[in-house]
Amino acid sequence: MDTIKAHLDAMSASKLNVLHWHLVDDQSFGYGSEALPELPAQGAFSKVYSLGDVVEIVAYARQRGIRVLPEFDTPGHTLSWGKAFPGLLAACYGDDGRRLEGRWGPIDPTRPEAYGLMWRLLREAARVFPDSALHLGGDEVDPSCWESNPNITAWMRDHGIAHDSAALEQRWLLRMQGLALALGRVPVVWEEAFGRAGAGLDPKTLVHVWKCMPLGPGLASPGPEDPHVWAAKLSAVTAAGHGALLSAPWYLNLGTFAEEDWKRYYAADPTAFPARNSTQRDLVLGGEACLWGEFIDDTNALQRGWPAAAAVAERLWSPGTVTSLAAAGPRLAQFRCWLLKLGIPAAPLGPGSCQ
Repeated sequence: MDTIKAHLDAMSASKLNVLHWHLVDDQSFGYGSEALPELPAQGAFSKVYSLGDVVEIVAYARQRGIRVLPEFDTPGHTLSWGKAFPGLLAACYGDDGRRLEGRWGPIDPTRPEAYGLMWRLLREAARVFPDSALHLGGDEVDPSCWESNPNITAWMRDHGIAHDSAALEQRWLLRMQGLALALGRVPVVWEEAFGRAGAGLDPKTLVHVWKCMPLGPGLASPGPEDPHVWAAKLSAVTAAGHGALLSAPWYLNLGTFAEEDWKRYYAADPTAFPARNSTQRDLVLGGEACLWGEFIDDTNALQRGWPAAAAVAERLWSPGTVTSLAAAGPRLAQFRCWLLKLGIPAAPLGPGSCQ
């Protein structure tokens, strides 16, 4: 809690005004749902954010002019859900048609009870999180377990989508979109959902562009970002009339503390993509500095995040003509010193000291 609040203090100081909170994933269901208490009770590590904790963070953020955007990523990234509801996930089968014990895939979209479970979870989230948007995830879905499961393939055949796992995924995504809209929330999805659901996405749905390299379907890999990849995706998303969020150039958890990191973040231009007109460019609603937790915890989260995120903030809030790295460097160094005075252990940008 203290680390999240420190991030919020630094965000407020740098005018970053949305906390995207990726609450649950394969490893742990750390959201203390009271509507579905089995999920945190059986699917979490030892620590869970209670609903009281969530309300406290939302209030702390609001006092600093910051919205909190919750994410419940499905149908992939849900292994922790299966500990409480093993029938929720798709069982995997081998080439010989035999069940692979201990192997589970994404949520099984053919199970009617899955939709009731999601309605209960998202309805609770809409009560706890007052924000107008709800992130539904939809990234990195591996369909191999769906395609190997005889019950799922039979269902697909009976519903006219035989051998089309993309259509099965589309059905799930559009149902989740419908739940969010029914709750009065603007749906947000990762870019893969745009590729899968296509024209089925509601015009109000926002698309989050995150991939920075030319990769295989649904796969991510660390490495230097290629702006041509995310620029092309921004172009496609906005050409279809959707609002877009960009995080592809700003993965702070992959930073090395080298001086070039913040310079790379600062140089990324979210408006540098092929567009027919300025109206299309205006559909890029904002950007996001990501701090994913595979190798981040309370011991290094603030150093990894700051002042690097301030470089992203200045880029997003500045006119496109403000590009001087030479001018930005001293400002960021001074900002880092200010964060230290606030008790936030921001990392240095290079040699030097604070007055």
